[in-house]
Parts: sequence; C-alpha cells; structure tokens
Amino acid sequence: MPSVSLRLAVIGAGAAGLVAARELRREGHAPVVFERAAAVGGTWLYAPPAAPSDPLGAAATHSSLYASLRTNLPRESMGFLDFPFVAAEATGSADPRRFPGHEEVLRYLEAFARRFDLLRLVRFETEVLGVRREGRGRWAVTSRKLGDKGSGQEEVYDAVVVCNGHYTEPRIAVIPGIDAWPGKQMHSHNYRVPEPFVDQVVIVIGASASAFDISRDIASTAKQVHIADRSTPLRRCVKQPGYNNLWLHSMIDRAQEDGRVVFRDGSSIKADVIMHCTGYLYDFPFLGDDSTITVDDNRVDPLYKHVFPPEVAPQLSFIGLPWKVIPFPLFELQSKWVAKVLSGRIVLPSKEEMMEDVKAFYSKLEARGWPKRYTHNFSNCQFEYDDWLAAQCSYPTIEEWRKQMYFFNGYNKAARPESYRDEWDDDDLVEDANGDFKKYL
Repeated sequence: MPSVSLRLAVIGAGAAGLVAARELRREGHAPVVFERAAAVGGTWLYAPPAAPSDPLGAAATHSSLYASLRTNLPRESMGFLDFPFVAAEATGSADPRRFPGHEEVLRYLEAFARRFDLLRLVRFETEVLGVRREGRGRWAVTSRKLGDKGSGQEEVYDAVVVCNGHYTEPRIAVIPGIDAWPGKQMHSHNYRVPEPFVDQVVIVIGASASAFDISRDIASTAKQVHIADRSTPLRRCVKQPGYNNLWLHSMIDRAQEDGRVVFRDGSSIKADVIMHCTGYLYDFPFLGDDSTITVDDNRVDPLYKHVFPPEVAPQLSFIGLPWKVIPFPLFELQSKWVAKVLSGRIVLPSKEEMMEDVKAFYSKLEARGWPKRYTHNFSNCQFEYDDWLAAQCSYPTIEEWRKQMYFFNGYNKAARPESYRDEWDDDDLVEDANGDFKKYL
C-alpha cells in the first residue's frame, strides 16, 4: 500500500477524469470527481443541435461532437492499455466498425466506468466554481449543483487533478473587415448537422480533421462549400475530387461589406456562412492566480512534463493537455504517474530542477521554429513521452503494434483521405492487437 492516502478532487468525468479516478483509487487515494453533465463521457457525450446566443462562443454543452463524426484513429489503438476497445457484447458494442461513430466511444467509456466501479465517485450535474490554495499545501474547492443559487459548497482537498478537456472554448480566426461583413459566422463547436445549410454558400476555415469532415458533411446539402486553408499555396481555387460543389482555397485575406470574402490568391466568393474549424483554447475558469499557471497563446505555463506546475507540485496537476496523440493511453500513463507521485512512490525533482526542464523544453521548441501555440502539440514526440511516463511508473512501454498502427493510419489517411476509415492494409497489426487483447478479455 502507498505511504500516503489522500482525498483528491478530480475535475471532469470524461476519458481523462475517469482513468485518473481509477488510477488514483488503485494507489489507495480517495478521489471525488466533479462533472457538469448528467453522465460520463466529456467531449464524447453528444448534445443535439442547439441555438446558442453566441454561435462563435462556447455553447451550454461541453461537447463539440457533430452527428456524423467517426473516430479518425482505429479502435484497436484508441483504448486504455488494459481495457481494449473492441466490438464486443461485454462493452455494449453496437457499431463494430474499426473507425466507429462517436456513440460507440461513449459506450466504451460507460463500460469502462462500470467495469471499474467509477460512477459512485462522480458528482453529476455539479460545476466547480473555484479552486484556491489553503495552508499546508491543501486546496479549497467550491462547487454547486446546476440550477442551485448561492455561492456553492466549499470543501478542502489534499490535491486537485484537472481533467476538464480542451475542446470547449473556441479559437476564432482573425479576418480583416469581418465586423462589416453581413453573413453569419459560427464555430465548429456549435455545428451538429448539415440541414441548416441547404442551398447556402459556406466557407470552412481550417485544415484539421474537423474541417475535413464538416466540409464534406455540409457539401451534402449546401450550394457550395469553400475550404480556406492557410497552408495551401497561393493559387486559384481547386475543385476537390469526387465533389461538384467543394473547393480548396488559400486562406481568407479579408471580408467585405457587400458579402464577398476575398482569398489571398485574389479570388472572392459571396458567402452566406463562415464556419471556423480553427481549434480550441485551453481554459480553466475555476483557477485563480494562486494556481501559478497562465495560458498565453495556448501555452499552459509553466508545467513540468505538461502535468505539474513546479511551484505547487504535486498538489495540482493536469491530465490530457497534449494533442496530436492517441489520447486514452496517454491519459492513463499520466494518471498512473500522478497517482504514484501523490502516494510518495515517485519523487519529483526539486522546484528549481523542474523549472529548468521546462525552460530547456521551450528552447527546443524555439530551435525547431515551432510557435508557442504548439507547446502541447505532440506530433513528433508522443511515444517518447508515453514511454518516459511508463518507465517512471515501472510499467510496460506502449506496444509496438500500437505505435506502428498510429503511423500507418497517418500514411493511409494521407493516401486515402476520403476512404481511409473503410480501406486499410494493416490487418497484420490488427492480428497482433487482438492477440494482446486476449489477456484482458
């Protein structure tokens, strides 16, 4: 048993919060999970179309799912390390595809919560209003049931683990002249179905998975869809293969009062809607200055190994900030590390040593020429990071088939952007995965 058993507050009951709660309890701690929604799932908890007062802002719902969304990673690679994401009766599977719809991911997370008896740890429909430092390294957490009035209930915890996700607060593209442009703008966070765009001309800004999927989704009903991508060379619009109403452009240069949107190549389109598929901002509205972290151009600073603020470690930690990753295994390894640090099994470096590590990491990013907003972009280092966490925890490193499957999926997606979810050539890796899964099924 660990040398220390703590009462801990976990903020969020999505994938990160659930696996954090499991790992904390495995270490002998007593986690309490706070969740605004009425169910587990976080960003995978679909909410139907709504009419938010600000279509460019964060809607009342946490989720950013659109109705047609399918995973962009194969299910074998996605699951927690000891709880395979397979199409099986035991997990309530109803979508056996390798790249299933979002409903199947939610069923998987619900099955995970049931399997490890996590639901009784969660306070549903409860929002965290504030987190502040108390004496002796403890933290006061103020929470309130949704719908209640008043200042809420304050409780003191030994530590706080933040798992509130980062797909809720929209990032908006800056477009000169947009204030005088007469059309409608919205962010992909508030997009659900294509029917409202019938016979309209829509411009989609972005080059991410959501921009790709949503542009194709809207093209099923819209008159025209034009994708504005800042990485596209300056050239005239290019019609996308297989579509009569979908074009790729360079980035938007400006918007005009007459309703036209001008691209950097000089071409222009009179549009009805601009859809910002431009990503999200890290946001922790419940944290005050005493958390010792700031968010500047999407860099959560300073964090040792993207988890611990050196000044207040280990009593405050963050699970799930990295992106361009296989998320669930990374969440699990981060959670194992946090749980063992809090129990005393793992000792962190000194505050000064952690700060030096953070500065050295920033220097590497600058030498690479990466902007600050890519601080938590792990496209080049996720498995090195995963394996470092595993070594810290004396846990096996990420399976080789999982690593190869991730890279192969990236190649397949580039070669077959329209069909990679239904056509692949890595059945040998699927066999390796299923062989490994037998020990857990």
